[in-house]
Amino acid sequence: QVQLVESGGGSVQAGGSLRLSCAASGYTYSTSCMAWFRQAPGKGREGVASIEADGSTTYADSVKGRFTISKDNAKNTLYLQMNSLKPEDTAMYYCAAEPGGILRSLVLGVLEYGYWGQGTQVTVSS
Repeated sequence: QVQLVESGGGSVQAGGSLRLSCAASGYTYSTSCMAWFRQAPGKGREGVASIEADGSTTYADSVKGRFTISKDNAKNTLYLQMNSLKPEDTAMYYCAAEPGGILRSLVLGVLEYGYWGQGTQVTVSS
C-alpha cells in the first residue's frame, strides 16, 4: 500500500523559510518520479517542483531560485526547501509520486501522478 505523508507546513512571515518533508512507503521509491504540488483556495492544483529518479529537477517559474526539491533515497523521504516566501505561496502543499516514471515535459502535470499525500498547509503573511 502506497503511503505519502507530508509534514513541515506552518505559518511564516513574508521572506521567511520552511522545509516540507514527505515520507514515502509501499513502492520502489528510488526509481520513481516525485513532485510537490500546491493548491490555493479557489484555484486549481499546480505543480511546484519535481525530481526524477536520476535526480533531474524541474521547477515552476514562480518558485525558481527560491525553492529547492531534494530526496533522500535511504530515508525514502522527499523535501521541499522554501526560501524567500511570499504571500502568494500560501496554499495546501501536496506530495505526489509516480512509480512508473514520467516524460520530462510532463513532470509538473497533475494528471501524471498516481499517488498523493493528504497535504500540509503553508501560510505566508505580509
